[in-house]
Amino acid sequence: MNQNNLSTNEHDHNHHSHEYSHDNDDPLESSSSQDTKGYQRTLLFSFIIITGYMFIEAIGGWLTGSLALLSDAGHMLSDAVALGATLMAFKIGEKAATHQKTFGYKRFEILVATLNGATLVFIALMIFYEAIKRFNSPPEIATQGMLIVATVGMLVNILVAWLMHRGSHAVEGDGHEHSHHSDTKKERKKPANLNMQSAYLHVLSDLMGSVAAIIAALLMMGFGWVWADAVASVIVAILILVSGYRVVRDSVHILMEGTPANISLVNVEQKLLAHPQVQKVHDLHVWSITSGLHALSCHVVVDGDMSIHESSSLIANLEQSLSALGIHHATIQVESLSHPQNSSHSEALVCDISGQAPAGNSHIGHNH
Repeated sequence: MNQNNLSTNEHDHNHHSHEYSHDNDDPLESSSSQDTKGYQRTLLFSFIIITGYMFIEAIGGWLTGSLALLSDAGHMLSDAVALGATLMAFKIGEKAATHQKTFGYKRFEILVATLNGATLVFIALMIFYEAIKRFNSPPEIATQGMLIVATVGMLVNILVAWLMHRGSHAVEGDGHEHSHHSDTKKERKKPANLNMQSAYLHVLSDLMGSVAAIIAALLMMGFGWVWADAVASVIVAILILVSGYRVVRDSVHILMEGTPANISLVNVEQKLLAHPQVQKVHDLHVWSITSGLHALSCHVVVDGDMSIHESSSLIANLEQSLSALGIHHATIQVESLSHPQNSSHSEALVCDISGQAPAGNSHIGHNH
């Protein structure tokens, strides 16, 4: 096949790639937006409950003088903000793609998850600071009132955590129930939505804060250990710090276009090479647009005599194979060994993206 035919082949191939994806329920529009409907209902109920009790706990902490209650109330405030921001992120994420935002607004969910995680870290540091001050000069604390408020707070957090946990599983169940793909895909566990996970961790760490406040109140009532309030606050701060770090780490990985944790590039390469018409794979990139929505781009080398019709069938088969790995948006360039890039390409699976092409290499922006 000559170079002009090859170029036409590749152009047609890329267009077919997008047509095939959109004909299969358009995962960029349906997979994420439909799934988040259940999340949104859960978040709304949780937001109302958390916000209402936040004011009660803040007043209770102020009246009793308990840092554990005040820190828990402050954490509840961050819960309310996190739940509200997450709900807003899902709403914004439903907006359709535009010429300026070709992937839509789904990445906004990850930005909010990053903010939620950073907020958790900041709250933890503030609690550490206040707890150190309390160790040096512990104040008088109304332990009985503290115990009552903390117990009710624990029950509220249990309710909200249960609602969010049930809502997440209900959404995952719906996704499997309406799936018409292979058994392998049905058995594949759906990745947790990072934005929902960050909001859930907010509530879960707040639940731990209520438990710690209850234990501290009992210790002060039974043994007179006034420092127990500060110790409980430190324990809560550690839990919050760990949760916040994990959310920030995972969200930054997505923002940096990192390979999804549950996908191996080697497995992807093997899946593509398993097709008898694919000779080589290079320039392979796999990333997440948002939690659970993965995209791929790569070059596959085939026989130079392959026709446009054959390349269209090839791309359809490869996309179907990739869907078994959880990749539903693929852009694959087909080329022959005579392509100028292949003569200078190394055996590396990934490429080094740079601002300009090396001398003699027509593949602008990639070094090999």
